[in-house]
Amino acid sequence: MRFTLRALFAGALTLGVPSALPAQIAAPTVNQSGKDAPWVPTSPELVDKMLDLAEVTPRDFVIDLGSGDGRNVIAAARRGAHALGVEYDPALVELSRRLAKEAGVGDKAAFVQGDMYQADVSRATVLALFLVPENLDKLQSKFLAMKPGTRIVLNTFSVTDWDPDASSTIGAPCTTWCTANLLIVPAQVAGTWRVGNAELNLKQYYQVVRGTIGTEEVIGRLRGDQITLTAGGTEFKARVIGKRMVGTATTAGKARPWTAKR
Repeated sequence: MRFTLRALFAGALTLGVPSALPAQIAAPTVNQSGKDAPWVPTSPELVDKMLDLAEVTPRDFVIDLGSGDGRNVIAAARRGAHALGVEYDPALVELSRRLAKEAGVGDKAAFVQGDMYQADVSRATVLALFLVPENLDKLQSKFLAMKPGTRIVLNTFSVTDWDPDASSTIGAPCTTWCTANLLIVPAQVAGTWRVGNAELNLKQYYQVVRGTIGTEEVIGRLRGDQITLTAGGTEFKARVIGKRMVGTATTAGKARPWTAKR
């Protein structure tokens, strides 16, 4: 798919801050205060680990909320992805634009000044973030509204009670902020489904699913729009497509088509 910066970034943010920029633009200092949290940089090694964990490719559109000096965005652009940073501090926005140009990725990396809580992230395929749990929890509903399968890769922290789908830690010389966590936005499947003459009732806890089908207990897991359920001696694997699940049910090694409908 061919992208243009204008098409990808149009409407990405509702701006609500002044547009004036300072005359002198300096690099930020560690623990420099910010609107929602102090600025602490992610090491280049962990940036690479985060993007590896999210499997970023040139087909991706990566967004960083609270992008600081732009390092996540620039690193993603170096991998061929289009990327956008949303940053409240106008000086950091200007610095990021300069650094992207110096890195030779000014055509793929863009930065806008604004509030991360107002940003439209619906078109992102990857979010690459370093935010504390308080910030992440405030963004939870925004994350869950994204397209199933969207990857959210995080430095160290996660949304409260949302266990990562995968984690990876780098070793020495890293001593702090050394772990990348991956969340994959799950399809929303909680509720009642009809399976033939039976009812499938599901409760959902992010990517973990529990419930019943008839008198059988059901346990399962989501990875984006792919769901795996186990009930009794049968394993169900399906894709969630709106109000349908379509896949196979396997019992004693024999597979058959399986469909559930809301």
